Amino acid sequence: MSAEEQCLDGEKSMKTNGNAVTEQSPSIEEGGELFQVMADGVNFRTVGWLRASVIFLKIIFATGVLSIPTSMYALGAVGGALSVLGWSALNTYVAIIQGDFRNNHPKCHSIADMAQLLGSVALRELVGFLFIVGWILCTGGGILGVSIALNALSNHAACSVWWSFLATVVVSSVASIRKFHTLGWPTWVGFVSIFSAVFIVVVGVTTRDRPAAAPQTGDYELGYYAIGSASFAAGMTSTATIFVASSGTSAFLPVISEMRNPKDYRKAVFLCMSFVTAAYLSFGLVVYRWCGKWVANPSLGSAGGTLKKVAYGVGLAGLGMSACLYLHVGAKYLFVRLLRNTRHLQANTLVHWGTWLSCTFGLGALSFILAEAIPIFSYILALTGTVCFAPIAITIPGFLWLYDHGTWRKGTVPQQLAYWAHWILPFLGAFVCVGGTYGVVKQIIDAYATGEIGKFC
Repeated sequence: MSAEEQCLDGEKSMKTNGNAVTEQSPSIEEGGELFQVMADGVNFRTVGWLRASVIFLKIIFATGVLSIPTSMYALGAVGGALSVLGWSALNTYVAIIQGDFRNNHPKCHSIADMAQLLGSVALRELVGFLFIVGWILCTGGGILGVSIALNALSNHAACSVWWSFLATVVVSSVASIRKFHTLGWPTWVGFVSIFSAVFIVVVGVTTRDRPAAAPQTGDYELGYYAIGSASFAAGMTSTATIFVASSGTSAFLPVISEMRNPKDYRKAVFLCMSFVTAAYLSFGLVVYRWCGKWVANPSLGSAGGTLKKVAYGVGLAGLGMSACLYLHVGAKYLFVRLLRNTRHLQANTLVHWGTWLSCTFGLGALSFILAEAIPIFSYILALTGTVCFAPIAITIPGFLWLYDHGTWRKGTVPQQLAYWAHWILPFLGAFVCVGGTYGVVKQIIDAYATGEIGKFC
């Protein structure tokens, strides 16, 4: 059978149980969009670019902003600001690379599908595993943030494990909403919630004579430095935490498959990342300037007891919605991976619903376990960045660009320079992965040894 015949065969429609269901081609290189616009069944292609931008914004602007002031203590104000600007610019660029590659190869639903085009099925499985683990860890960070918020609001009236369990049940339930479009309005609520909470803290810390966690009488050291003097492990942990705050761009790819016009992707990314960069830089520097080394982790607790309750109360919906989106992204990848090329992908069948709910609640349970194993907010985010997001958000996008621009290696001089410059990305990703993971693991080991980790209630 010719390639043209395979493509036509892969897109034929068949009648099953009275519903028109599109049979997908098994090749991710051939054919058009993964989700077809259908009169019957589940129509996933309903997301406009503005709604996509808000979804991107909520994916990125959430738990990351709460950890940046803590990271600036290790790096200093100048080092922290440069780290925020540098990583945000790089993550914006790799997001564009991934989106352009996906639109050039529209059968690719995820970064794992793209990895298959680069290498083999084995590479796809490895990248897919890292993708799922990364978003499980992000979900765990969101669940941990919700449990910290509930603890703050309740004056520790219950064990943190029980609050985390409650958060897991709620997050898994909301994440089970099947379409990104339907998650749109809760995403707006979540964004306004977390933005307002962070703004309350930023204003609150500037009204205090000294940080809430610092000694309230006598002399004290603020711990504000232009240039930090952290060890390699602490520095790598901090820069990895800032990196992960804007590195979740691989989660944008499943959203493209549900956009009405995937070509609008760039507009959504630029709007999202411009706002994120400005907010991270301004919020992070202000909180660090007024709190220094006394900043809370996460930072919503930095403005004192009363404002801490107010901030967590206002931001609770945002923290929860972040975890819901993270879990939805991981579950959607697994769901498509399991039901791709079957009629159950877009048909309202028992297999469809059983698989979807198993993905959301199963991954939610794993997130709960990891949140309890690493109950320090910045560490779980840093570990996510080094182990998972460095390979899939830096290394793989570098190879994606090289794959689509292979002819540039022998093109004009500017094309050749651009081609060889993009080889930096795979090596940068490898350095962050190895060096950053070493730093984070060492910090976690030290935290267990000093008793910083070990008390759950």
